[in-house]
Amino acid sequence: MENSSFRSISKALRTILYCFSALLLLVFLLLGALDYSFDEPLAYSEIAESPENIYYMNYDVGTLGDNQRDQLIKYGYDLFVNTPDFLGPEAQDSILRFTGNGLSCNNCHLLAGTKAFAAPLIGIVNRFPQYRGREDKIGTIEERINGCMERSMNGHVMPEDQHEMKALVAYLTWLSRYSTEDGAMEGQGFVDLEIPERPVNLEKGKQLFVSVCVECHGPSGQGKRKEGSYVYEYPPLWGLDSYNNGAGMTRVITAAQFIKANMPFGTTYLNPKLSDEEAYDVAGYINQQQRPSKVNLERDFPNLMKKPVSTPYPPYVDSFSVAQHQLGPFQPIMDYYMQKHGVKKTK
Repeated sequence: MENSSFRSISKALRTILYCFSALLLLVFLLLGALDYSFDEPLAYSEIAESPENIYYMNYDVGTLGDNQRDQLIKYGYDLFVNTPDFLGPEAQDSILRFTGNGLSCNNCHLLAGTKAFAAPLIGIVNRFPQYRGREDKIGTIEERINGCMERSMNGHVMPEDQHEMKALVAYLTWLSRYSTEDGAMEGQGFVDLEIPERPVNLEKGKQLFVSVCVECHGPSGQGKRKEGSYVYEYPPLWGLDSYNNGAGMTRVITAAQFIKANMPFGTTYLNPKLSDEEAYDVAGYINQQQRPSKVNLERDFPNLMKKPVSTPYPPYVDSFSVAQHQLGPFQPIMDYYMQKHGVKKTK
C-alpha cells in the first residue's frame, strides 16, 4: 500500500515537473520571439553623445498607420529607397521623371538615411534654413533636395509644391522627430580622414577597386539592379547612370570619407576595412572615370573662397592646377588659403 502511494506521489511530482519545464520552455521561446521582433539597431550606441541613443529610435515606417499624414510619410520613404521606380527616366508616369539616372537617395544616405557617418538625415530638417557655400545663400530643405536632384541624381528641379517633394520632406521630418532642436548630433556627415600628404595613387586605387569593390559594383563599376526593378542594389560608380561631375561625391576627400566608414558592404565606422590611404586612392580612381557632366558649373560657389579644395572643376581663386584640385596633394592648397587668406579648409 505504502509503495503504491509512493509511486502515485512520485508520478504526480514528475507530471508537475514536466509541466513546469514545458511552461518554462514556452516562456523562453516567447521571450526569444519578442526579442527577435524588435528592430535591430539602425546604427550604433557607441556614439554616447547622441541624445537618447538617437540611432536606436524607431524609424520603421511599417509601424505607421493609414491616416493621411502617415501615408505621406510612407510614400516619402518609398520615394527615398526606390527613387528610380517613381522618379527615374523609366518611371511609369512621365511627368514624374525628375531624376536622370538610376540612383536612389538610399544609395548615398544608407539605411534609408539612418546610418551613422553615411550622411544620415536624422535631424536634417531642423538644420534648415541653412547657408551653403555652393549657392552662397541661405536655402530651404526643398532647395537642398533639388540640389541632389540636379547633381547626384543628374536630373532637374522638382517643384516645391509637388506632392512627391512634400512626401520626401514629410519622411525627413518624421526621421527628425527625436533630434535636438538644432538637429546637430554625433555621427552626422562623414568620418574624419587623415588626408595623405601626396597625390592619389591611381594604380593602387585601381588595384583596390578590383580586389575590394568589383564583387558588388562589377568590373566596369556599373553596379547591380534588384531583380524586376530599376532600383540598384549596388549603385553604379561611374557612367551614364551615376552621379554627375557636379555632385559632392566627386570630391576625392568627401568620397574617401564616405568609403572609409561604409565600404565595402557591411563596413561601419567602428570597424573600417580600408585604411585612410586606401580609401583615398580608391576614391581618386573612381572619380577619374567618365560620368555625366553638369551644365553651368562655373556658377557654383559665387564666392570662390568658399570652394572646397578638392572640388574637381574650376574656376578657383588660386594658381593650383585642376589636376591637383582633383588628385592632390591637398595640403599645399590648404596651406595657401590659411597663409594668404586666413581661411582654414578641411575638404
